[in-house]
Amino acid sequence: MKKAIGYMLISVLGFALMNLTVKFLGRLPATELVLFRSLISIVLTVYFLKRRHIPLFGNQKKYLILRGIFGVIGLTLFFYTLQKLPLGSAITIQYLSPIFTAFFAIFILGEKMYKIQWLFFAVSFAGIAVIKGFDPNISLPLFLMGLGSAVFSGLAYNCVRKVKDTDHPLVVVFYFPLMAVPVMGIISLFNWVTPIGWEWGLLLLMGILTQIAQVYMTKALQNAEVNEITGLKYLGVIFALGFDFLIFDVQYRPMALVGIAMVLSGVIINIIYKSQKRRKALSAQTNIS
Repeated sequence: MKKAIGYMLISVLGFALMNLTVKFLGRLPATELVLFRSLISIVLTVYFLKRRHIPLFGNQKKYLILRGIFGVIGLTLFFYTLQKLPLGSAITIQYLSPIFTAFFAIFILGEKMYKIQWLFFAVSFAGIAVIKGFDPNISLPLFLMGLGSAVFSGLAYNCVRKVKDTDHPLVVVFYFPLMAVPVMGIISLFNWVTPIGWEWGLLLLMGILTQIAQVYMTKALQNAEVNEITGLKYLGVIFALGFDFLIFDVQYRPMALVGIAMVLSGVIINIIYKSQKRRKALSAQTNIS
């Protein structure tokens, strides 16, 4: 469990810095950013897979393909909201993904959900409602895009967990760009904007940071239950608020900050509760044996 937490913390920092590069690349279409990110990722992933003599296409191809499709949809929606909203607001909405992850895990992974967990999740959803009501930047279309990003991310995380015993983390990462490159390549033909100057360097940095974050997130998800570990992603909100305040001079209304705190509180309490339940269950099994 400690190893999984360490992996997820590295992933959170990587994604936070990646989100910052996306914000600076607001001149480029979100689909184009996903394309560049995927091109860099596919080169790096294939290199490391070949170097370690790991087969590219894995074993559970159904769930690997679904992981790629869900991930591409979720990321495209997320990048668009990142470009249009303050970082803190965009990331907080998207970070409802652990709730959808836990919900889908009931059906896809057969993981147990306790009744009180729904109360914790209700607190987080109430927090999102408060943010929506007190942040004038969040229009209904952008809110729904952020919510859609969270839903598809939750599905993708469950697919990652589904292949934890059969496929290497690099193989899981490989399926994202494998799905993204052809789709985003075709879409980008119709709204292409050529990067200029420092944008090329930011695109490269975005791809490298994404690769690091994806690999360590995959390792984390494969070393702990989904319900326990994905909530740590919420720490990214703290980074986002810091970037908004220090770099973009964004001023949040007090009630919007209350909403963000509610979101974080609901998920953090859920993590603590779930971890305690798991420890008790493991202790009971040990005593029986």
